[in-house]
Amino acid sequence: MNPAYHRLVPLENLKARVDALPSPSPRLQRAVAVAVVVTQALIAVTGSVVRVTGSGLGCRTWPECQPGSLVPVNHPEFAALHQWIEFGNRMFTGIVGFVAFAAFALAYLHRPRRREYVRLGLVMPVGVVVQAVLGGITVRMDLLWWTVAVHFLVSTIMIWLSVVFANAVPDPERAPVGRVPAALPGLLTGSVVVLVGLLVAGTMVTGAGPHAGDPGTERLDVPVDTLAHVHAAFLFVYLGILLAAGVLLRTGDADKALWRRYTILVAVVLGQGALGFVQYWTGVPELLVSLHVLGATGVIVATAAMWCATRDRAVAPSPAKVSVQAG
Repeated sequence: MNPAYHRLVPLENLKARVDALPSPSPRLQRAVAVAVVVTQALIAVTGSVVRVTGSGLGCRTWPECQPGSLVPVNHPEFAALHQWIEFGNRMFTGIVGFVAFAAFALAYLHRPRRREYVRLGLVMPVGVVVQAVLGGITVRMDLLWWTVAVHFLVSTIMIWLSVVFANAVPDPERAPVGRVPAALPGLLTGSVVVLVGLLVAGTMVTGAGPHAGDPGTERLDVPVDTLAHVHAAFLFVYLGILLAAGVLLRTGDADKALWRRYTILVAVVLGQGALGFVQYWTGVPELLVSLHVLGATGVIVATAAMWCATRDRAVAPSPAKVSVQAG
């Protein structure tokens, strides 16, 4: 008999046993999905703590902390505190990965199985692995500013996708679908494009700024003031789009739940903008840098939640169409 057959039988039995497991409750799926969003956001914040404390090369290699040791060790050139801060960030990545895998497992076990939901679930652990590898490349390249920027931007993508995943969790108790103004989805898509520019400009400000993650790291040779003004310009454009979206919501046929998401988004963006200006005026203190990263994750979550909501709802006809139909 073909030896390959003997290898396939246990796999088929395992799949049959997994398929026989009961579908997890919607409450459990929602809780784990929220945990994915929270952990994906927090890993970006802990990464900023590594940077502002100058601990980026506390562990000078990857996947080991120091050559020959996976954990911090006494070293004349690397302070113990810096080693443990960087090592702690790496350990937290393990928690992020565990939660992400749990989310995928629950999506796979849900019945009836939904292909899109499972695919989004699979992206969660795969994304964590990609981020871990990118983090290792960043360390091995001595924290070059653009590697740090790419590492952070991939985190923002993962935060966005985690919100999309959370929105895809099957929920029989979800409120009935409401309506949105016809122009709103396109307007929000434009806001996402501007948000990407805002985030990219922010990473360039960081690349030219004082917090490199290590004192010896080469910085982006562009005036910080210039980059900060570009960053602020994107913010003003983004706020302008949000203002237009608010007008559409107030004059269109939108439900209260959608308006509530919009007000949360505006509040988070205004708070983040104010924090950014205070950070700039006070010389970019370390604490405000990490709070600003936390605020950035909040803006991404709120924008993604709003974007998902407009695609879950029916599009309301424009006033012109309504009048034509009435006539």
